[in-house]
Amino acid sequence: MAEQGQLQLVPERKVWRVSELTAQVRDLLERAFRDLWVQGEVSNFRVSPYGHYYFTLKDEAAQLRCFVNRKEARFLRVRPEDGLEVTVRGSLSVYEQRGDYQLLVNYLEPVGLGALQLAFEQLKARLQAEGLFDAARKKPLPMLPQHIGLITSPRGAAIADMIRILRRRYE
Repeated sequence: MAEQGQLQLVPERKVWRVSELTAQVRDLLERAFRDLWVQGEVSNFRVSPYGHYYFTLKDEAAQLRCFVNRKEARFLRVRPEDGLEVTVRGSLSVYEQRGDYQLLVNYLEPVGLGALQLAFEQLKARLQAEGLFDAARKKPLPMLPQHIGLITSPRGAAIADMIRILRRRYE
């Protein structure tokens, strides 16, 4: 305790409001981690009523909450699934109301040998659900096509193949 007339050597303390500190942490994290790639296993995947994706990325030692905006979710090649190993791209953000940080994901790709197969199967299932493979939607090929488009290299074998098939089919 300092007596009257003596200097006090205790530094002045800075007292933060919770919202001030959380805003400062948010600013620091969002500037430092704007565009990063993270790999982990998806768990607790769910879709909100508004179409946003929520999931947790985890490894053996830690976990990270992730959020995909519904507009971004529409363009993901693969829909996340629990247990799927993925690499995601995004930016860190702080949800100030809870003081939690999360990764705002804008790209997701599966990891491993089955990644392309999984992407193909999910695309096929989505197109099937839209009815794009229904027999009623199929149109017959015309007897004589009026226009044919072929995109190939100048020396590609595709031109010769196309001519051979047309001769076989229409002669």
